[in-house]
Amino acid sequence: MTKVGVLALQGDVREHAAAAVALGANVTLVRRPQELESVDALILPGGESTTIDKLLRAFGLRDLLMERIDAGLPVLGSCAGMILLARDLVDGIAGQQTLEAIPMTVRRNAFGRQVDSSEVALTWLPDGSPMHATFIRAPWVEAYDPEVEVLATAGDPESGVHAVAVQYGRCVATAFHPEISDELRVHQRLLELVPA
Repeated sequence: MTKVGVLALQGDVREHAAAAVALGANVTLVRRPQELESVDALILPGGESTTIDKLLRAFGLRDLLMERIDAGLPVLGSCAGMILLARDLVDGIAGQQTLEAIPMTVRRNAFGRQVDSSEVALTWLPDGSPMHATFIRAPWVEAYDPEVEVLATAGDPESGVHAVAVQYGRCVATAFHPEISDELRVHQRLLELVPA
């Protein structure tokens, strides 16, 4: 059985854990290096990206996580997790660090403040099917290298269309929260990246 870790330092941990369990995974909450070492895949939940960044460093997880990602650990980051996976940030806080796992530039809080949270109908580009997405103080992808696969976009021609779900190697990132929309396709994609 695939052992999926959910980074449990801050954010919507329980909802991601429930989604992974619904797909048949064994879930471990990750707070210490030995827990990170034991998992086959990892979920970086939404929350506050600057807080999660500081806690990754305080708990001695950041460098180990970067090493595991470089070695091929499948990772899913939603909302704040997308920000953490980005190579570059727009509107980051002074001193904020990322894991530099996906060659993309992400704008923090691109969709506005908490009061601007919304539910949006997207197209899941891998199969062209509709997807319900919940955005909460969400980022978007401003730019990305050609090797990054866009899985979904949001916006309109007037204000601009931006990537809101991407994959690069074994890293998947979404600006929205699939774990609170009863949407399992994003988590399923993570599980499919775990080597047999």
